[in-house]
Amino acid sequence: MSKLTKNQKLAQEKIEAGKAYSLKEATELVKEITKSKFDASVDIDVRLGVDPRKANQMVRGVVSLPNGTGKQVRVLALCTPDLEAAAKEAGADYVGLDEYIDKIKGGWTDIDVIITMPAIMGKLGALGRILGPRGLMPNPKSGTVTPDVAKAVKEVKQGKIDFKVDKYGIVHTSIGKVSFTSEQIVSNAKEFISTLIKLKPTSAKGTYVKSIYLSSTMSTGIKIDPKTVEE
Repeated sequence: MSKLTKNQKLAQEKIEAGKAYSLKEATELVKEITKSKFDASVDIDVRLGVDPRKANQMVRGVVSLPNGTGKQVRVLALCTPDLEAAAKEAGADYVGLDEYIDKIKGGWTDIDVIITMPAIMGKLGALGRILGPRGLMPNPKSGTVTPDVAKAVKEVKQGKIDFKVDKYGIVHTSIGKVSFTSEQIVSNAKEFISTLIKLKPTSAKGTYVKSIYLSSTMSTGIKIDPKTVEE
């Protein structure tokens, strides 16, 4: 068995095995036990009572975190020339069309989000094999295919994220940074969970939110009592 690091020992001492903490307690604990030299992300994992193999139980959505994610999101806006100035003003890092499609065909994917217009989606079909596996393919459901490119760029820059349940029934996403205040992390977590609850499929029976864990990039997961998220 591998030897525990100093920080892992600290986490074991602070976290009571089997205990479900309130959201506020878990947030403060994550900040306390994270000793990384970089500003680690704060992640949330929610296990849902759904069967993702069934199309009518797939949970996918978008949420605008009130305090943002704390991450620098690199946005590419693929749009017609008449919308380029507005997209740049909204904060897009890269703006254009054919030249960027050619760059992507050549293997360039140094971006986090691509936003485009419905009329341009036909041009992106050939990029599916490159963008799909990286989660970069624009999708109307996530708001990244829209006539109002500038608005979508602004929302992503301000903290709008999209999420999807995985094959194990878990939704995993980052909701901030360890440098955030506890109140900011709690506010983001509540907004995310309330959005998830609104997306409950009508075909899902029994308990919908089965478990919630909060962690940072380098920390142990802390179990949260779901009831405290709704307070």
